[in-house]
Amino acid sequence: MSGSVSSEKDAYDEINVTPMLDLAYVLLVIFIIMTTATVQGIKVNVPKASAQPSLAENKTKAISIAADGTIYLDTFPVTMSELEQNLRQLKAANPSLPVIIKADAAIPYQKVVDVLDLLGRLEITQLGLVTKGITK
Repeated sequence: MSGSVSSEKDAYDEINVTPMLDLAYVLLVIFIIMTTATVQGIKVNVPKASAQPSLAENKTKAISIAADGTIYLDTFPVTMSELEQNLRQLKAANPSLPVIIKADAAIPYQKVVDVLDLLGRLEITQLGLVTKGITK
């Protein structure tokens, strides 16, 4: 009798994990199939790019204000009246003219407000202010 008790005890010393892994793989496959079946994409008509890039239409103009108060249109120094004249011509050529303003942190705030006021009078609505991100 002691021989049969010993053989029954030896039979359960190791756990057979193969059926458990088979079940886990089946559940994983079912989970993958169910999640991909339930995720539906939204159909969007994506615009196509033209073969010929437009040279003058969507060029962004940069207005820079240096620390000494000098105003630059792109890289050329201009006065406020020259800036207004140039922007008026650019706005006539491209009604949706995008403009960005880059100003030095040391300049008086009134200089930036003057440029913003000019852009408002010219009805330039696509406007961006360039800032430097904070590094952590």
